Amino acid sequence: MTLQEAQQQVDTWIKTTGVRYFSELTNMAILTEEVGELARLMARTYGDQSFKDSDKNRDLGDEMADVLWVLLCLANQTGVNLEQAMEKNFAKKSIRDADRHKNNEKLQ
Repeated sequence: MTLQEAQQQVDTWIKTTGVRYFSELTNMAILTEEVGELARLMARTYGDQSFKDSDKNRDLGDEMADVLWVLLCLANQTGVNLEQAMEKNFAKKSIRDADRHKNNEKLQ
């Protein structure tokens, strides 16, 4: 699935099952909440925190998909084509960071 296809599927789902989009500001708050849930799971899986009972059955991929879902909603609402934005972003990073990371002693 391309990013454009994902945006279209989210839009179709919202308009047929979800009734309508939440406001952009509400979705921004939801995105922050979803990133927090992902961060909690990452901290317990790869960091030093121990799992709480409520965290034990969480799925990392599902948490990442929740973040992506809300980001796709925001892109749809604000008219951003994420596929084009990613292509532009890759081009920017390829020019800006062409030698930056190769020359970073911390990464050697």
